[in-house]
Amino acid sequence: RGAGIDAARGEGARYGVRLANSAYATALETAGGIARAMPLLTDDGRDGVFLAVSGDIFCDYDYRALLPRAAAMAAQAQPHMHLVMVPNPPFHPAGDFVLAADGGLHLPGAETVPAGGVPLTFGNIGLYDTRLFREIEAGRKVAMTPYYRAAIAAGTATGERFDGQWENVGTPAQLAALDAALGARPPSPPGAMPHASRG
Repeated sequence: RGAGIDAARGEGARYGVRLANSAYATALETAGGIARAMPLLTDDGRDGVFLAVSGDIFCDYDYRALLPRAAAMAAQAQPHMHLVMVPNPPFHPAGDFVLAADGGLHLPGAETVPAGGVPLTFGNIGLYDTRLFREIEAGRKVAMTPYYRAAIAAGTATGERFDGQWENVGTPAQLAALDAALGARPPSPPGAMPHASRG
């Protein structure tokens, strides 16, 4: 299946980008997959900030809006993360984290949750500092949840709310429904730039 995806997308020239693949035979979870891809995410081994977007979402988020945030994160002495949060979908009504008015993220039910904080769902769009993953041995299966919790506890996790179109595509039926909905849309005006991620 992976070889078919590689063959279909090529090296990215027709999209105006350069694409590379970090292949592995067994599931590594998100943090483990990032650690495996570290050589592709660093510039000559130097740490920096990168954007990670799940391949099974569709959205119209403008990723360019994250550029100032990425630059600010890169200048921090401590590694930070910044998550794009969305309103809670029907399949996840309780949300993942609480977003405060100042952009800080908190764990639901924690004593530090400020008044007025809003529980939201992580939209699987995040900025991360590569320093967060340096300790992970390449090829090891590691989940992201402990990293989210540690960053929130340290006060180095921020977020923003996105209220535009965001769809989680978890099944073939959901993909078919999304394809049908998109096919019914009027075409975009000439020169319009889409900002969707779809896998």
